[in-house]
Amino acid sequence: MSGLPPGGVRTGGSVGTPTIDGVADLLLPVGDRTLDVAVWGPHHGAALVYHHGTPGWRLPPAPVVAAARRRGLRLVSWSRPGYARSTRQLGRTVADVVADLRAVLDHLGIDRAHVVGWSGGGPHALAGAVLAPDRVAGALLLAGVAPSSADGLDWTAGMGADNIAEFGAARAGEAPLRAFLEAAHDELAAVTGDELAASLASLLPAVDLASLERDGLADDLAAGFRGAISSGVDGWLDDDLAFVSPWGFDPTEPRAPVHVWQGDADLMVPFAHGEWLAGRVPGARARLLPGEGHLSLVADRVDEALDALLRG
Repeated sequence: MSGLPPGGVRTGGSVGTPTIDGVADLLLPVGDRTLDVAVWGPHHGAALVYHHGTPGWRLPPAPVVAAARRRGLRLVSWSRPGYARSTRQLGRTVADVVADLRAVLDHLGIDRAHVVGWSGGGPHALAGAVLAPDRVAGALLLAGVAPSSADGLDWTAGMGADNIAEFGAARAGEAPLRAFLEAAHDELAAVTGDELAASLASLLPAVDLASLERDGLADDLAAGFRGAISSGVDGWLDDDLAFVSPWGFDPTEPRAPVHVWQGDADLMVPFAHGEWLAGRVPGARARLLPGEGHLSLVADRVDEALDALLRG
C-alpha cells in the first residue's frame, strides 16, 4: 500500500463524503497539533476506528481495509502523534489517544464507533474502552500489548531478540532509545517487501513468514513502515516510552466490551500478554489461538475477529 489504495482520492484536507472504494485523506487540527487522518467507506456506515501498530501510520494493512469494506463499515484511522504528518506530542501517554479519538469522531460527525488495535495499537484501543465508553461501543485487541508493570507478567519473555533489545533501550530512557531507533531508521526507511523477512528475522515464526508471502502483504507492511517513519523516529520513540510508563488508566476497568485475540506463536507480542489481558480484563471475550503468530492473526483471522467485535 503506497500513498492511497487503488481508487483512492486525495481531498486536500477535506473529508468530503468518501465512497466504499475510496479513501479521504486529511490533516485535522487538534489544538496546536495536526493529525494525519484517513477515512474509507460509506458516509453513513457504522464506524470502525483502527489503531495502528508500532511503528505504524494512518493506512491499515490491506486485510483490515478489505474486511471493513466487505461489511460496509466506515473505517477511520490516523497516524499517532510523531508519525508521518501528525505533529509530535511530547510526553504523551497511552491515555492521551482518547482526546484524539474524540476530536476525530466529532469532526466526522460520528457518535459511537467500534475500535480495533493491532499490536502497539492494542493499548490505545483499550484506552477508549476504559475512558470513553460514551464513544466506544467495543474494543478488539489483536495481539495487543499488556502493561509493562503488569503483576505476574514477565513482559519481554518470549519476544524475539530485536524487541528485547528495543524495549531494553526504552526502559533505559529516551536517549538510549533514540540512539537505538536512529540506528534502525535508515534500513527500515528504505525497506522493501522482499527485504522485510530478513529485517524482522528474529520476530517472525514460520506461520508469519508464510503470511508475508501471500497477497502482497510483505509489500503492504513495508510501505507502512516507510510511511510511519517518513518524518523521523519520534512517533516510534514516544510509543515505546508510553508502553513502558504508566498508561494513564487502569486497563482492568473497561466500561465497554473488550475482545482479546492472541496467537501462541507470536514473537513480537508474546502469548503471555494475551493471557494476562484475557485473565485480568473483566468480561473479556478471549480467543487464544494455537499456531497463530503476529502477522497471521491479521492476515487470516481479521474477518472472524471483526464479526465477533460487531456482535458485541
